[in-house]
Amino acid sequence: MSATANHLQPVDVGGLPEYPIEAGERLESHYFVEFHYQRWLTSDTRLLADLEVRSVFLDLVFLSQTQSPVGTLPTNPKLLAKLVGVSQEVFDGLCGREVGPLHGWSLCLCDGVQRLHHRVVLELALKAVTSKKRNAAANANERLRKRFASIRKSLGDIPGGARFAESQSMVERISEWIEAEYPGGSCTVTRVKEALTALSMQE
Repeated sequence: MSATANHLQPVDVGGLPEYPIEAGERLESHYFVEFHYQRWLTSDTRLLADLEVRSVFLDLVFLSQTQSPVGTLPTNPKLLAKLVGVSQEVFDGLCGREVGPLHGWSLCLCDGVQRLHHRVVLELALKAVTSKKRNAAANANERLRKRFASIRKSLGDIPGGARFAESQSMVERISEWIEAEYPGGSCTVTRVKEALTALSMQE
């Protein structure tokens, strides 16, 4: 049995924690990690592990940011050795030390598949995912605000359309109609006119 396998003792799969980030979650723009250096400087891993182990541990932390789900690692020791660019023999030797590169990593379930996760790494990944969703929501709100403003401007250029510009519900209905008829299309004056005609016929 390899040193890696010795480090990760068999557990009841039903008792494993479910990883909170879905495999489909992508962080394409996730090009940096918020690294708390003071936390690292006082961590058990840094204080107790030797230089070789520290290097491989940090590599695994950063490599986990490229995995699916983000923040996890495969359990296969051969894959882990490949990821950090060392031979299987070297990796098993490092894991056999008193404090190895998998110190603090434990098993979890990701859609029924066993993976490795680290409590601190998970904190960083969750923060990145939350930030991504927050930014996406803010961008979507800004796009919608500009879309509504464009519709109101177009309504102002249409005879008799100014009164509709004052109605938020009408602006939203026009936006929805244009999106349905011209997916992804802009709200031109011509399309706003079409929307008004079509909506008036529905009433």
